[in-house]
Amino acid sequence: MVEPDPRRSIPRTDHLLALPEVIAAGEHVNQATIKAIISEVQTAARNGEVPVAEVVPTITSKLGSRSASSLIPVLNATGILVHTNLGRAPLSAAATQAVVEAAGYVDVEMDLGTGKRSKRGTGAKAALLRACPTAEDALVVNNGAAALLLAVTALRGRGAGSGEIIISRGELIEIGAGFRLTDLMTTTGSRLREVGTTNRTHLTDYAEAIGPNTSSLLKVHTSNFRVEGFTSSVDVADLRTLADEHGLPLMVDLGSGLFTPDPALPDEPDIDTALRAGADLVIVSGDKLLGGPQAGLILGRTEAVQTLAKHPLARALRTDKLTLAALEATITDATNPIHDALHIDADHLRKRTETLAEAVGATVVEHDGRVGGGGAPGVPLPGWAVELPEDCAEPLRLADPSIVARVHQGRCLIDLRCVPETDDQRVADAIDRVTSVRVGDDD
Repeated sequence: MVEPDPRRSIPRTDHLLALPEVIAAGEHVNQATIKAIISEVQTAARNGEVPVAEVVPTITSKLGSRSASSLIPVLNATGILVHTNLGRAPLSAAATQAVVEAAGYVDVEMDLGTGKRSKRGTGAKAALLRACPTAEDALVVNNGAAALLLAVTALRGRGAGSGEIIISRGELIEIGAGFRLTDLMTTTGSRLREVGTTNRTHLTDYAEAIGPNTSSLLKVHTSNFRVEGFTSSVDVADLRTLADEHGLPLMVDLGSGLFTPDPALPDEPDIDTALRAGADLVIVSGDKLLGGPQAGLILGRTEAVQTLAKHPLARALRTDKLTLAALEATITDATNPIHDALHIDADHLRKRTETLAEAVGATVVEHDGRVGGGGAPGVPLPGWAVELPEDCAEPLRLADPSIVARVHQGRCLIDLRCVPETDDQRVADAIDRVTSVRVGDDD
């Protein structure tokens, strides 16, 4: 006798939609999402991935735990401050509050005194100029790549022909996910005129390349790699002199976003120094060392910045009210999580690490953190980590809270540098649960 196919018992969609739990979920989840979840679980049951008896509990569980976003908050225990895969810079409390306040109606483009339209982003611009008085003007777009795209496009018309951008071969950068700045710039129709070699570029290389089609000189900070040994490069001041001789604009893409020199990162370039050396435009990202939201910041001379601001592409690349609010709050606030992690008290970090290790029965090892995200390449941030077996990494990522550790040389390393101290106990509890399961499995 042939057994009936259990899949024939999978509840129908109309029956599932009529469940009290599903109806209640409709108060905070729209019908399209509810139907999609039901269909997803029914399909999983037909494929044998979910037992038929678990269809209803699975649906109610998914709806009950459903948040407005599919993004899952994580604790960054890697020791990497600006972790690209984890959203780069976490916002400060002040910036987070600013986003909440800006989520409703705000005077983003209205003068409340006159009731008339006003310019967008004036608060963020004023904050930028206060933080960097060397800059005459500033402009905010939606990310660093957009800032470079806009600059190259707007300044391209200065050349008599195709618009050549002169750049050192040692500064032709590829960043994450195979994205190349060279490809970005050539999409504008500009032509890159590469000078020098990978390890050595001289001022004469730039001078000999300048011709009637040259539109600008560009210097790019090698933010995610270092070339050591027999090397040379041309500084901004020398490029300024050359640019003046030929009436050319000088752009500097720094990437990481320090306003002024930071003793913790003595070799990391900053906006103020680049502007004082003569850059017409300096381009940085808001969500790296600045510690703010994703944004492209352009600071420099008024004429150059206004050339960009008046270009039609500026409208397509402009940022939204939430970013403007978070950026202004980040700049105005005295500190933020990235700054705190970079300048963390070493003794206190070690004590926190030792306390965690003692609580979970693990050992403490020396561990160097990193800035990450295209900042201070190769510069170690000395610290410590709790050492666990490598197979703890996956269950910790899937835990609640989700903890992302560093897996290195067969070890799972928990670095507390970027973990808020108020979450130390949550980390300890999660490790206890994971290691308890491992012991049970071994038994």
